[in-house]
Amino acid sequence: MTSINLLPWRENLKKQRKQQFLTSLGAAAGVAAAIVLGVHMNIASQMSYQEARNTYMQQQIERVERQIKEIDALEKEKQRLLARMNVIQELQLGRPQVVHVFDELVRTLPDGVYLTSIKQNGSGLTLQGQAQSNARISAYMRNLDASGWFANPQLSVIEASTGGEAQTVADRTSRFTLNISLVNPTKPEGEQG
Repeated sequence: MTSINLLPWRENLKKQRKQQFLTSLGAAAGVAAAIVLGVHMNIASQMSYQEARNTYMQQQIERVERQIKEIDALEKEKQRLLARMNVIQELQLGRPQVVHVFDELVRTLPDGVYLTSIKQNGSGLTLQGQAQSNARISAYMRNLDASGWFANPQLSVIEASTGGEAQTVADRTSRFTLNISLVNPTKPEGEQG
């Protein structure tokens, strides 16, 4: 005999297919959510790693900038100390120069010329004095120019002083102001100061 199935097999098949579809849809949604979550976590991890690297780099940059400032401060201190050492060295080298300058001033001074004031300004001297005649001042300037310790004598002021009507020719004197440059003959030409 033939069997007839009167059960609603089409509805059951439809329900079963619908249930399989919903199950696979849920599984696909779960996999998609897991992928999105995994990508999000990966991106967040990479961002966190990059932020940590940026923080480390910023700290290193700040450390290097502090070191650069310290180096600049040390370089300035070094330059200041070198300048002080140079000044001290120049003073040490210039100590005997004063003796030679005064000795040379006396050696170059002709008879009839008297110095009343000597002032040093840097590498120059200003001499003030009196002479019995203008010719003696000229002779003094020639003597200074011929000296190895002086250069470029320049007469800035010369004035005749008269004491009154009773003064004789021998009593007349000339007051003068003379500027000269100091030269150290022991130093090479390029180091003269």
